[in-house]
Amino acid sequence: MTVRARERDALLKALRAGVVPLIGQRHIQAGRTAELAVLTGDIERVVVGGSAVRLVIGEHGAGKTFLLHLARSVALDKRLVTLHADITADHRLHSEEGQARALYTELARSMATRARPTGGALAAVVERFLSTVLDEARQAGTDPGEAIRERLAHLEARPGGHDFAAVVGAYWRGHDTGDEHLKSAALRWLRAEYPTAAEARSALGVRSIIGDSTVLDHLALMSRFVRLAGYGGVLVFLDELVNLFRLASPQARDANYEQILSIVIGGVPHLGFVFGGTPEFLMDGHSGLFSHVPLRRRLGARAFTEPGLMDHAGPVNNGGPVLRLAALTAEELYVALAKIRFVYASGEDGRYLVDDDALVAFMHHCFGRVGEWYYRMPRATFKAFCDLLAVLEQDSGASWRRLLPGVDLSAEEEDDRPV
Repeated sequence: MTVRARERDALLKALRAGVVPLIGQRHIQAGRTAELAVLTGDIERVVVGGSAVRLVIGEHGAGKTFLLHLARSVALDKRLVTLHADITADHRLHSEEGQARALYTELARSMATRARPTGGALAAVVERFLSTVLDEARQAGTDPGEAIRERLAHLEARPGGHDFAAVVGAYWRGHDTGDEHLKSAALRWLRAEYPTAAEARSALGVRSIIGDSTVLDHLALMSRFVRLAGYGGVLVFLDELVNLFRLASPQARDANYEQILSIVIGGVPHLGFVFGGTPEFLMDGHSGLFSHVPLRRRLGARAFTEPGLMDHAGPVNNGGPVLRLAALTAEELYVALAKIRFVYASGEDGRYLVDDDALVAFMHHCFGRVGEWYYRMPRATFKAFCDLLAVLEQDSGASWRRLLPGVDLSAEEEDDRPV
């Protein structure tokens, strides 16, 4: 498999920083075949007009985020538009002080397509919609502005749809007249960057903004709009939901869980959600998702599936949206290390910095330092291996046998402070 220089650099930089790369994940995938198949089924359901909700549950550092990003790359290949963000103290599904609007802004800025896999694709999606409609208007000999209004008309029946359509129309006017300020204002509105309706009305003539209470409505609108632009739908990835579990206010937790319930039972065509969280976020009866009785009723029957076993049920309304991650096996970790070695060598066998014996010795060293922990939380293992390869690359005379005893690997401690 060819490893492009851009993918190589992005992968290695991310692995050494202990974060998940946005591109090139397929080059280092090991295991998770069944899990990815489940997520691929969800993706295909969204493409054909269904809805999907999936909760990916695993221990801190077990590979949830990597799996979500891998699924994201599959979704892009299937011509979906993807949005992704982490839940934090400042980015929540529900709030009354701007945190939900801030989450939408982060999602809009992350918008990715196959042509723009690292994000920032919102303007390109709007341009694609306009280009499609204008081509059709030109062929039919109709007025471009009227054609755009007709295409957007069915959005107006949806909550928030009238102003959404008006803002896209404003972008077209800016495009047609060369008014970059108007185009920029339209994109600001679509990214939920206007803090007040008064500012939006002054810039665009609309009466509303995307606010805390309308986030889900506008995600539904966006799923319909991208269809008009020629894409298959929208898949939203929300990671680090453990931060909802950590909210100090029970009322705030419950309000956010109500939003998750709305997503679970909502079922918007061509719109899917994939959530990433820890077992405590899901199962804790006091502060976790299972503390919310309606959600526990919908998720509890199958959510206790043991790691390594999965419920392959389809629509969430039929039950079974929880996918729990098992620890990687020794064989899967070996394959992952071999793939990282392959990427480091830019896909050329003759440029390997270490041989197969080094991979085995590295795994034994890791096991000796932290035991079975390194099977369950591979992130630190991959980071340490990349660091070792970096030293060997910089010093051609260095020996991995001499360096290996100095490789430090310690169990990560999850930050459990309330937010």
